[in-house]
Amino acid sequence: MDWLQALIMGIFQGLTEYLPVSSSGHLALAAELLSVEDPDKIMTFTIAVHVATVLSTLVILWKEVTWIFKGLFKTGNSIVPSSYGIRSLNEEQNYALLIIVSMIPVGIVGLCFKDQVEAYFSSLMVVGVCLCITALLLSFSYIAKPRTKEHISYVDAFIIGIAQACAVLPGLSRSGSTIGTGLILGNKKENLAQFSFLMVIPPILGQALLDVKDMIEEGVEAAMAGISVSALVVGFVAAFITGCLACKWMINIVKKGKLIYFAIYCAIVGVATIIWQLFA
Repeated sequence: MDWLQALIMGIFQGLTEYLPVSSSGHLALAAELLSVEDPDKIMTFTIAVHVATVLSTLVILWKEVTWIFKGLFKTGNSIVPSSYGIRSLNEEQNYALLIIVSMIPVGIVGLCFKDQVEAYFSSLMVVGVCLCITALLLSFSYIAKPRTKEHISYVDAFIIGIAQACAVLPGLSRSGSTIGTGLILGNKKENLAQFSFLMVIPPILGQALLDVKDMIEEGVEAAMAGISVSALVVGFVAAFITGCLACKWMINIVKKGKLIYFAIYCAIVGVATIIWQLFA
């Protein structure tokens, strides 16, 4: 992978991690179009761009992240209504618990079905089909009768977590699946984008740590095979900058309810990918 390929792949990762169009699916398509040799084996690059997008989330949602961490050590005085969650916890602690609940499904998938899921990443047909499913989910969330739950419940957090676990498949958008599912469940748009982006931080960091462990076991030289340090830095910076822009943009898009345009895009790319694979 040269620096230009790394730049394009980094931009794809940064943009598509937050936009509801599937980062994994677009990275697979980009690798194919750019003729990146053995993209699945460039573990170091994958780790770098995913960590870059996590850092972009922390930058854009820094106030929310610090609010949660400060509240974790707060006692008394900030008891929230029982409809929000556990009454003995303050609002920040309840929010942190919601994120933990949402992580359970993807944790189970990551620990028990990691190899089975990774087997699908080599199939662009799977990418095309999953992009079409993403389009259907976004369309349904757009036409679903709007409701306005004041708070995300623990049951909703778990169901949204199941959507995130399903979105480990390439082509199924994580943000599209989680936000779309939350909208279908009747949660407020303003709450969903923030929750969707915060809930992905622990799983991505956890996956990065597991990948680092595999990289160490494999050997750093082997993990770096096919990519230079300069290309790695270019990809990281590209993913971070575009991630910041996409994260902020996506929050505004969700608030305005403009997800239908991404549904159309996913449908077009998905169908095109399926046709490409059928007649290639």
